[in-house]
Amino acid sequence: MTYQETVDWMFQQLPMYQQVGNKAYKVDLSNIKKLAAHLLEPQENFKSIHVAGTNGKGSVSHMLASVLQESEYKVGLYTSPHLKDFRERIKINGKEISEEAVVRFIDSNKSFFEKEQLSFFEMSVGMAFQYFSEEKVDIAVIEVGLGGRLDSTNIISPEVSVITNIGLDHTSILGNTLELIAAEKGGIIKTNTPVVIGEFQPETFPVFEKIASGLNAPLYSAATPEKPPYRSDLKGAYQEKNICSVLKTVEVLREKGWKIPEKAVENGLLQVIQNTGLRGRWDVLQENPKVICDTAHNKEGLQYAMKQLHEEDYKQLFLVIGMVNDKDLEAVLPLFPKEAEYFFCRPNIPRGLDAEILKQKAAEKGLLGEAYNSVSEAYQAALKKASKADVVYVGGSTFTVAEII
Repeated sequence: MTYQETVDWMFQQLPMYQQVGNKAYKVDLSNIKKLAAHLLEPQENFKSIHVAGTNGKGSVSHMLASVLQESEYKVGLYTSPHLKDFRERIKINGKEISEEAVVRFIDSNKSFFEKEQLSFFEMSVGMAFQYFSEEKVDIAVIEVGLGGRLDSTNIISPEVSVITNIGLDHTSILGNTLELIAAEKGGIIKTNTPVVIGEFQPETFPVFEKIASGLNAPLYSAATPEKPPYRSDLKGAYQEKNICSVLKTVEVLREKGWKIPEKAVENGLLQVIQNTGLRGRWDVLQENPKVICDTAHNKEGLQYAMKQLHEEDYKQLFLVIGMVNDKDLEAVLPLFPKEAEYFFCRPNIPRGLDAEILKQKAAEKGLLGEAYNSVSEAYQAALKKASKADVVYVGGSTFTVAEII
């Protein structure tokens, strides 16, 4: 198969969460354990850092990878979802896995995948682990896909586990309280392995304390009232909390003998985009009119993004918004500014929310605008209407951002 045929075949395998939602979620780790055994346990051949959380886990993963690269380590990075191309998920020192490596991995193991009915995500994780093992990375930063306890990535024995924060997202799968979600994400905490908690939340911290105590895992809190001493090229005020999580994780890694100079921390945080290729986090696409896109899509993430949007200087505000159909609209729509003009659209995936439904639900919250046939059409209409002194914001879903970036 060609590269495109290979990726298409992967997408067609047992449901992928991005496409179908809850039905894709597995109830145990048996499949990924079978795959790891079939591949001769590649995850045991490299050191790793495991990153979970409702918001910030992607940014923290990329920041850590950048800092470790600046420390002259060979660094694997596994993240999800991708914006444009599947290969964005698997990188070494910022360079995506080659098309040939993707094709070779699927081709060599296809009969096993079909026999065991492995999902898209399980195959992707197996591919990343085998690639990092073959390429002999010094360390890999592994981002959890969904939850933690039952996530396919949760077969590694990391140097340190990181949990950025807990919010009410994916409640139909992970539970409908912060405590229940914390218990799922806390499932990445391992025996005698340090864990860094990014944000102090009174509902969730005791959950982590209890899990860590039972596993004799040293627990560190990254929460601090002070501003971090470093800045990042990832814009957005919300990145300050992520920087604090990274700094605490670096501290723990140094205690374990990793050589991470102060200069590498400073440079790594300032060159995340250059070192890792991360996009979509308060990403300014152009000026005059200023166009900002951001992948924030749940209550906690959107609170930060909308607060920052209010601080922008503009004459008029235009929002291009598309969402998925399992989003809690009652929780997120009230966060958006009423004074803006809206361009509603449906991201081009099966679980994209119909633009007319989004328009109607938004109108009930005082958010007014028109529905468009596609993200591209909505975006072009917003650009056409905006003058040089205006701001256009694109978001509501990772998939909306992916279509314009």
